[in-house]
Amino acid sequence: MRFLIDNALSPVVAEGLRQSGHDATHVRDHGLAAAEDALIFEYAFREHRVIVSADTDFGTLLALREARLPSVILFRGATPKKPDLQTQLLLANLDEIATMLERGTIVVIEPQRMRVRMLPISGPRDSTSGDGT
Repeated sequence: MRFLIDNALSPVVAEGLRQSGHDATHVRDHGLAAAEDALIFEYAFREHRVIVSADTDFGTLLALREARLPSVILFRGATPKKPDLQTQLLLANLDEIATMLERGTIVVIEPQRMRVRMLPISGPRDSTSGDGT
């Protein structure tokens, strides 16, 4: 799997993923450390990389664009701040979410739970659709 680690996380996370056999880079590796989120989003899309971040703006970009890709993994809540622990948490859950990441999803990882939402993210469902939702 190919990952792009956002500036909200340490390059150590990319290194840990590489050591586990994944193709992982940090935005700094591409001169994108100070780039706007939209530019990082576009780069990840072009390079077929999953964005890994703690920045919720990527979820907003996905919703606004109604995009299916790139997939995004967000560390939220009281997730560990140490990069090696973040890497361990991600690797511990990766088998469960790998197929969904390839199809397009946003995954929110918190210490005690993980939330997954398939893409695209769209607005509220029409209550008159008759599908019971």
